[in-house]
Amino acid sequence: MSGGENVGERAPLPEEEAARANHYALIGRLFHDAPDSILLARLCRADVESGEQTTPLARAWRALRDACSSAYPAVVKQEHETLFLGVGKSEVTPYTSHYVRGISPERHLVLLRERLEQLGLGRRSAAFEVEDHVSGICDVMRVLIEDDLPLSKQRLFFKDFVYPGVVPFCAAVMAAASASFYRGVAEFARAFIEVEQAAFEMDEGDS
Repeated sequence: MSGGENVGERAPLPEEEAARANHYALIGRLFHDAPDSILLARLCRADVESGEQTTPLARAWRALRDACSSAYPAVVKQEHETLFLGVGKSEVTPYTSHYVRGISPERHLVLLRERLEQLGLGRRSAAFEVEDHVSGICDVMRVLIEDDLPLSKQRLFFKDFVYPGVVPFCAAVMAAASASFYRGVAEFARAFIEVEQAAFEMDEGDS
């Protein structure tokens, strides 16, 4: 994905918005490729904020962090390849259009591409990955947050392209026979997306 226009120097994001962007970045990174030893070590050292120990998101984050402490990069990479790449057919498709109900995957992908053009996030000519890959969808949300787009625009993209595709994708990963480390990644991703859903619903009700 290519970002929009850069207008001057941006003010730092509020802490909560920076955390949202970082969550989307991490989820996208983990589903795009298996974590290496450096990323696993960084995740092991990350903290769970006090006061949030009992939320589903905090529990999922703590479980993922603990899983990183005993993970072997080569084993996790093999799991990633089995789940999402495979030989001939992957165990779980990472393309979110597959999971959206009430519309064909082809039509959903067309609508996604149209929306990305409207947002100024076009597909690079050298890009290999199809736009509806779960990592690409998460990366779009990261960019929308970092570019400080209005919550109404973030909410619309989330409602149309994130929630209906990413949540069932995570459910498929959690149910996959080959999933071990990535079951924890999916649990964390789904918990975060549900927090986002609740926040957007609250914002929509207040607006």
